[in-house]
Amino acid sequence: MFEGFERGRFDHNGVEIAFVRAGAGTPLLLLHGFPQTKALWNKVATDLVRDYSVVVADLRGYGDSSKPGNGPDCANYSFRAMAEDQVALMRSLGHERFHVIGHDRGGRTAHRMTLDHPETIESMTVMDIVPTRTIFFEGGADAAYAYYHWYFLSQPSPLPETLIAPDPDFYFESCLSGWGPDGASAFPADALAEYRRCWRDPEAIRAMCADYRAAWLVDCALDAADADRPIACPTLALYGEAGLMARQFDVPGEWQRICTDVTGKAIAGGHFFIDTAPGETIATLREFLPG
Repeated sequence: MFEGFERGRFDHNGVEIAFVRAGAGTPLLLLHGFPQTKALWNKVATDLVRDYSVVVADLRGYGDSSKPGNGPDCANYSFRAMAEDQVALMRSLGHERFHVIGHDRGGRTAHRMTLDHPETIESMTVMDIVPTRTIFFEGGADAAYAYYHWYFLSQPSPLPETLIAPDPDFYFESCLSGWGPDGASAFPADALAEYRRCWRDPEAIRAMCADYRAAWLVDCALDAADADRPIACPTLALYGEAGLMARQFDVPGEWQRICTDVTGKAIAGGHFFIDTAPGETIATLREFLPG
């Protein structure tokens, strides 16, 4: 995977962030979501690298990045902490300003990045998400049923970790299969193998639960404090036209509530349309990005 890319590890205050990079020109940062890794972006990055300087990273707690211990509120797994990792990584590579593209948890990291580090973000692309506070406080019963994992994974340790550990493939593949019309067989074999390799690590299971605990215990309060701060950078909101998110929310409309310049578009497939419809994803990104 990522043929021709340079592989590296960046130490940010003792947390190592695994990344790959290649290309020249306008810098792009690509961030994955749960329960995946940077392998999500293999096909997309391999195309975009022809015209852009592309950096693809594992979030802390995921993939080959560090999985630090977590305190009672899991604040070091908040989207603020994840955003700081990635901004520091990009600066270490010489990119003071860049375009950020994030799917799922990576999109939430991008959202926090635009609030905490607005001077660094040229544009934000969020994929198949609405803001975190919207999920928790405005989604209602249907959203809670569809996105039960938000509440399951955030339960106190070690409940979810203990239930997942005996068969992580079963649990995480149920997530891949359940959030849209595509089963696990629709995912590229090399990417699926990489996801399995990483989520079988007990420390990765613990870290992913910490991520969801932090969303409830930390990120909601941070987002509430910034509720009246509009996001001014150009924003692209993509979503799977057959996915659960599109059935629960007006995805572009939710981002228009907090962003001043939003373009919205549906992509064929469900939540994991990057894996299952990479061509359409690439074309849409190229329409939005400069150059």
